Amino acid sequence: MTTSATRLSSASHAVDVTITDDALTVALDDGRVLSVPLGWFPRLLQGSCKERDTWRLIGQGQGVRWELLDEDISVGGLIAGQPSGESQRSFQQWLQSRKH
Repeated sequence: MTTSATRLSSASHAVDVTITDDALTVALDDGRVLSVPLGWFPRLLQGSCKERDTWRLIGQGQGVRWELLDEDISVGGLIAGQPSGESQRSFQQWLQSRKH
């Protein structure tokens, strides 16, 4: 008997990003469109429209960077269905730093 392992495609790259009040949507160069709840990424959820709209592709589309929110999200993580791995303590420190 043979078994096949599922492999994540590292060849897929982001080409566009859209954020609504509820979802982060990333279009990939292979035609797929990934949409995940915005709540998966608390910094994006807390960000203003301007902060959310100020993004850039990094690593030739292997990830997305929001400089104003100090947030990086990898395409591989989105494909794998992984929400933010930031600890609650780190997130709370970030929230406090925004108040100053």
